[in-house]
Amino acid sequence: MNGVRTTSGHKVDPFGRKFRKLPKRALKRLGVVDVGSNSIRLVVFDGAARSPAYFYNEKVMAGLGQDMARTGRLNPDGVKRGFSALARFAALARSMDIEPLTCVATAAVREAEDGPAFQRRVEKETGLTLHVIDGEEEARLSAQGVLLGWPDARGLVCDIGGNSLELAEVADGKVGRRVTSQLGPFRLQQVAPERLRDHIAGILAGLAAQMGTDHDRIYLVGGSWRAIARLDMERVGYPMTVLHEYRMTPQAVADTVAWIGRHELGALRAKVGISASRIELVPLASQVLSQLIEVFGPRELAISSYGIREGLLYEHMSDTLRKRDPLIEAARFTEKQMARMPGFGKKLYQFLLPLFPGLTPERDRLMLAACLLHDTAWRAHPDYRAEACFDNVTRANMAALSHPERVFLGLALLHRYKNNRAQSQMAPLFALLDDDQIRDAEVLGKAMRFGAMFATDDPSEAASLRMSEGRVELRLAATGRHLMGEVAQSRFLSLCKSMGVEGVTR
Repeated sequence: MNGVRTTSGHKVDPFGRKFRKLPKRALKRLGVVDVGSNSIRLVVFDGAARSPAYFYNEKVMAGLGQDMARTGRLNPDGVKRGFSALARFAALARSMDIEPLTCVATAAVREAEDGPAFQRRVEKETGLTLHVIDGEEEARLSAQGVLLGWPDARGLVCDIGGNSLELAEVADGKVGRRVTSQLGPFRLQQVAPERLRDHIAGILAGLAAQMGTDHDRIYLVGGSWRAIARLDMERVGYPMTVLHEYRMTPQAVADTVAWIGRHELGALRAKVGISASRIELVPLASQVLSQLIEVFGPRELAISSYGIREGLLYEHMSDTLRKRDPLIEAARFTEKQMARMPGFGKKLYQFLLPLFPGLTPERDRLMLAACLLHDTAWRAHPDYRAEACFDNVTRANMAALSHPERVFLGLALLHRYKNNRAQSQMAPLFALLDDDQIRDAEVLGKAMRFGAMFATDDPSEAASLRMSEGRVELRLAATGRHLMGEVAQSRFLSLCKSMGVEGVTR
């Protein structure tokens, strides 16, 4: 912990061990207020779960840091909007009985000459304790947010705000070196256009000297980066609009920056729904990103929707919880909340496992997640159940899940309810998978469709499956013979046909 300033000026650690010792009931819901240079946001997480569940999420584009580079003070209009937002958030937190409510402020409040006065007024008028964190601590928390979403993240985290840009190394589940800079778009607005490129290059050269340039992947955190990624999606006609885990190559970024330069910002905003205050910062952020790529030379850039707020949630987690798979934790939570028979998903997975020998760890976790989720769309109308579960998964707020994996999981669940995917409204998304992946998702879906017919306390007591050369052997116990009706038989034969094998019942 490098530095957190209180109203008295002392440095404290508001995020450390005292939160780890809270009783479980206090961790049911965790509230975070993030006071940034451009936006102020309240997020309430539904417990310190490994995969974040957003119980409440509200943002106000206050613009506290606008013009601060010129005046040295917080923007007066931003202060008014900021206090209005913080008063509302404090009232909401009280009504939701949120305890603890952690409030952090970043570059604008820590650098403005009237930042301490703002901090004291917030505490006096709203009752919120505003912790002003330094740049390295901001980098650490952002990097922890990335680790929450990507447990195996390895590379450089780059978090851009209105008045600053932070870098942090991540590898092996840990945060390494961190550094901060004044490369936020609000600050760059005060630099003469003819000096801008050299100004950015000089700062980036200093950052590269401290952080090195041997990072294959850069994880991009911050609203300006997300706006550029959303515009990249629009340019290439990408079929999905989930930004988390969206990947871009350096060449794609270069093409998109050039494309943005050829279009009027208002027209772009209308196409993708980016706020007016955000879109006006995109040209400056684009210049920073272009030069960042030139200096650091990554092979890939990945968008993270998780940052400081999720980093604070990660702070509450025990080491044991941090090591869990976010996807499986989210699927288990969803099954518990929404399935008719919570707990059957794992039994279904074990029942079907003999059909899939030699699974890779990556495919095995997708299979387990699919089985946990296989019955969570039962409340949807039967005519739309297949599409509903596909849509739920591909748009779900799930971590540690790439876009192709989302589509694979969604397609498997679609086939859990429907044999045929012809003329599906979801067909454009299937393009993110190759033919083998589509076939594998269909087989998994049809396996779950058949296995669901044995939804007893333990399906292994009713039947068992075995793969042998060119055929699937289904062995039925006494209970299984009663369950193996006409529909189950039809589903078994459909599964075998998709697998290209003969089905044998004993």
